[in-house]
Amino acid sequence: MITARQKQFHLLACVSLIALILLCILWEAWLAPVRAGSFWLMLKALPLFIPLRGVLRKDNYTMQWTSMLIWLYFTEGIVRAYSDINLLSVKLAWMEVILSITYVTGVLGYLRPIKKEAKKARKIQND
Repeated sequence: MITARQKQFHLLACVSLIALILLCILWEAWLAPVRAGSFWLMLKALPLFIPLRGVLRKDNYTMQWTSMLIWLYFTEGIVRAYSDINLLSVKLAWMEVILSITYVTGVLGYLRPIKKEAKKARKIQND
């Protein structure tokens, strides 16, 4: 049974994932591309589209592996926040970092009670 708190964490994960997808596309296409005409970097958002359906449908397995994938975006955000010279790009990089952490927080908050329940059930089954 999913609690109201878990629903909030799931919503947090969904909103932050969608926001991260939009940020990646807008950042590289219009807001602060690395170079003029280098909009192909917005393709970095493609890996985030793959798990989107599973995350929206509360698929536990998808949410687990995306919590590892998201660290690539966190890392990119940190690197660009400290290396880009364009002030807007730096701000967008920090937004990427915040959205990545928010996503992981949402996923962990949603999955933690499920994992505890499964662990408890295994323990009872083994006894």
